[in-house]
Formats: sequence, C-alpha cells, structure tokens
Amino acid sequence: MRFVDEAEVFVHAGRGGDGAIAFLREKYRPFGGPAGGDGGRGGDVIFEADESCATLLDFLRRPRLAAKNGTSGRGKDQNGRAGDDLVVKVPVGTVVTDAESGTVVADLTVAGERVVVARGGRGGLGNCHFVSSTSRAPRIATPGVAGEQKQLRLELRLIAQVGLAGMPNAGKSTLLGALTGARPKVAPYPFTTVVPNLGCVRSADDVNFAIADVPGLIHGAHLGHGLGIRFLRHLRRTRLLVFVIDLSGDVIRDLGVLRDEIEAFDPELLSRPLIIALNKMDLLSEQALAARVKQVSLHTQAQTYAISARNGQGLEPLLAAILRELRRASSNDVAVSA
Repeated sequence: MRFVDEAEVFVHAGRGGDGAIAFLREKYRPFGGPAGGDGGRGGDVIFEADESCATLLDFLRRPRLAAKNGTSGRGKDQNGRAGDDLVVKVPVGTVVTDAESGTVVADLTVAGERVVVARGGRGGLGNCHFVSSTSRAPRIATPGVAGEQKQLRLELRLIAQVGLAGMPNAGKSTLLGALTGARPKVAPYPFTTVVPNLGCVRSADDVNFAIADVPGLIHGAHLGHGLGIRFLRHLRRTRLLVFVIDLSGDVIRDLGVLRDEIEAFDPELLSRPLIIALNKMDLLSEQALAARVKQVSLHTQAQTYAISARNGQGLEPLLAAILRELRRASSNDVAVSA
C-alpha cells in the first residue's frame, strides 16, 4: 500500500429538506387546516479515527465527500426524512485543518474518536407553523438550509513516544527492528527507508511505547535535498528523540547536520530529551571506539550509548535509558496537570 501522509479534501454536508405547504382534506373534516410537514435535516460529514487505516491514500482517489440531503416535508404533518450522515475513516494521528483559514478543526489521536467536520443544514418549516389568529390558512413554508462546505487539509502524524533520526544508512531501521521486532526494509544503500516505519516495544515491566523511524536526513534537507524533511512531522508527537549516528563515519559532522536540519524544520523539537545512539560499534576496535565516544561527549551533554543494532550489543542500556526518560516525561506531565 502506498504511504500518503498529506491530502486535501472538499467536504459538503447535506442540505435540509424544504417545508411543505399542505392542507388537511378528509371526508369528515372539510376544514382540517394547514398540515404541511417540516423538511428533514441534512446529513453531517464525520471523521472517525480508525486503527485499521494507515495512510491518507483514499483521499487522493476520492477528493470530494458529500453527505445525503434531507427530504422535503409532506402533507398530513409528515416530516421529511433526515439525510444520512457520512462517516469517513481516517488514520489515528490525523490532523484536520481548514485549508482557507488555517484553523485546526480536529486532532484525532484516539481510536474511535469522532468529529463533525461539516454540519448538515436545518430542514425548512411547514405551513402548520405559521397559523395565527389572522392567518388561518397560511400558504407559507421555509426552504431547507444548505449544509456546510469546506476545503480541508489532512496531515498524518504518527503516534509514537520515541523518534529515531539519523543520516541515511546510520542503522535506524535495523535498530527499530532490534528493539521492537518490526521488519522494516534494510539494505546497504542510501534512502532504503522512504516512508516512516513504526514499531512497538514491550519492556520487562510491561511498559509499552511506540518508536517511529523517519527516512534519513542529509545536509540541506530543509531545502528539499534528498528526501527533504516532509516526514519530520511524524516526530512532532514524540516525547524523546534518539539520534542514531554511524560510528564508521564523521560522527561530529553527522551530529551537527541532524541538529541543524531538525532546527530548520521545528526548533521546538530540540527542546525535548535527547539520547545519542552511536551505532556500528562492532566495526571499531576498543581503542577507536573509546576515542569516538569521548569525541562526541565533548560536543554534547546528551546521554550517549555505543551500540550495534545488527548484533544486539549495548541495546539493554539504551532501552533502559529510553524508559527512564519516558517515565520522567510522564511524571512531568502529571506535575504540570496537578
């Protein structure tokens, strides 16, 4: 399935049905009076977060969504039928924005969560509502009201507590697979990862959290070089960032590139807790490894761990550090809310 995390869609709620002008005519009630029913309301357009959806691809194929109109009222005080609501499934993590005003309409982060993005119009009133002492047989009814119409922008942001960022071939996907059991594509060429991957960790004390792996960054990504930074939106929901650095490369340069490109995208991301995973330690001698770790520690105050995602070395201390930071973030949230 093609991964699409941005789309625009036009939504059109149903129009309300017209009120009716009618009079009751029965054999034994010659002057039954006005009996026009009301029109039915128009259907709403509703978005519902669904875990079975993983992409916004359907909205590229179906860029216009319309709910049903209400039907008009009839005689004998019969009201029109309400239009059926249109319930549209979207992936969990979808942000819905009004394309014209830029206002966020909804942020659907919980499975089953619903939001009405376009409300159906009211039904019109039948002539039975307009009887008065001076108008015993009104020939007046009101038309139904048009439903709301909006151009909406949809943006998918993966729900993950931990985000992996790194240069191409730093080993992010291998690390994701080693920590979570996910099976992202792994190959020895740049930009193997072309869409974000997601995996779930279940720790020994039964703490669960999700990790997102975004495609590799290169210098100038914020200008559109390489795969650009369009996928970095998936890091915005994370509580913790893990920079995956290839020890066989220029670690200080790569660390600087990651910081610069993420800051160019959203400086707030760098205010979050950061852990540095120096990957591919199995390719270096003990002496060379110690020198690289010391070199990195002089350039950053972030926690630093040497690992080998391929053979599992150093993963337990890294996982323990991730759990500590997530617990600290959770306790801070509780303190703030209190």
